[in-house]
Amino acid sequence: MVQLLYFAWVREMIGTDSETIALPAEATTVAALLDWLAARSPGHAAALADRSRIRVAVDQNFATLATQLAAPREIAIFPPVTGG
Repeated sequence: MVQLLYFAWVREMIGTDSETIALPAEATTVAALLDWLAARSPGHAAALADRSRIRVAVDQNFATLATQLAAPREIAIFPPVTGG
């Protein structure tokens, strides 16, 4: 099982701050996981529609859309963070 964590407006659009899922077989990369998640609900689809506005961390390490998912325990999905 994988713990998905959602932050900021991603959390608001999806309607939850976390969920635990069995990683689907087709989700071999971050991009494939985001595609699978986007098909789950209108909230997921809206939050994940513009991939340029999404950042992902796999087991607390920043990941790209091409990052391979090999038995992750935690995946965080969040908007870009800026400092000030």
